[in-house]
Amino acid sequence: MNSVLATTATDSAAAGAAGWGVTIVWMVVLIVMFYFLMLRPQKKEQKRVSAMLNSMEVGDSVVTTSGFYGVVIDMTDEDVIVEFGNNKNCRIPMRKTAIAEVEKAESAS
Repeated sequence: MNSVLATTATDSAAAGAAGWGVTIVWMVVLIVMFYFLMLRPQKKEQKRVSAMLNSMEVGDSVVTTSGFYGVVIDMTDEDVIVEFGNNKNCRIPMRKTAIAEVEKAESAS
């Protein structure tokens, strides 16, 4: 009878250890999925936006995050001055991070 209890205790301990192993494997799988579905695409987008803003030059056409179209007329490290409209009088300073899209100016070759 004593050996039957010992066998049952050993079996339940082994089953408990296997249960923890499966749980840990699932947690690792979920973390990896989270990384590839959430964090990695976000980092790629940040790199793309950073490269776009770093390559921006005076004369480039831009679209702001609020949807305004303009032309960059002056730049500093963190700010740009964008000219909106045809009358050449609407010049607004803004942060580079407010730029959503950049279209390079065509060179007059």
